[in-house]
Amino acid sequence: MTRILAINGSYRDDGITDQAVVAVVQAAEVAGAEVEVIRLHEYPIEFCLNCRECTQQPGTAPGPCVQHDGMADLVGKIEAVDAFVLASPTNFGSTTALFKRFMERLIVYAYWPWAMHAPQLRKAGEPRKKAVLITSCAAPAILGRWAYGTRKQLQTTAKTIGAEPIGTLSIGMIAKQAQPVLPPRAMKRAQALGRKLAAE
Repeated sequence: MTRILAINGSYRDDGITDQAVVAVVQAAEVAGAEVEVIRLHEYPIEFCLNCRECTQQPGTAPGPCVQHDGMADLVGKIEAVDAFVLASPTNFGSTTALFKRFMERLIVYAYWPWAMHAPQLRKAGEPRKKAVLITSCAAPAILGRWAYGTRKQLQTTAKTIGAEPIGTLSIGMIAKQAQPVLPPRAMKRAQALGRKLAAE
């Protein structure tokens, strides 16, 4: 059975990003996967201190953080699953601040001793897990996909935690209603991605 962790960086409950995540998750569960959803706006994660203490020890295991919050538990969940759903709306051309805060705390997945010029990803040489990426924006989807940084940041997140994207759902034109509804075409795509993610 495939174990999936969905990490959602949306601020709004039941918005387009939430609806897309739910559609992927429900399809994956129907296909036999076990799924846990993390809503970052409900999760106790502090800002990275940029002390780099977690990057000093070699090895493939994430380094220990000096902060004692929910991140250690979340890293444990990341390590325990086979696949991911990574989701964020686009705010000011980028992932939300919530998702960016989570991204910065993923420095535990880098080996970066003080004498080294740049970090090395701990998971670089390991078999890749699977990931589905979900983005949304007010612009048309094709523009949001290529003109904004959200998709690239989700790709970087996947790479950092040792995952390879198997599909992306980009949803555009979401700012025309106060309570937008996931369009049928996006729903169908989300369900297909959920089934694909659940496949062994």
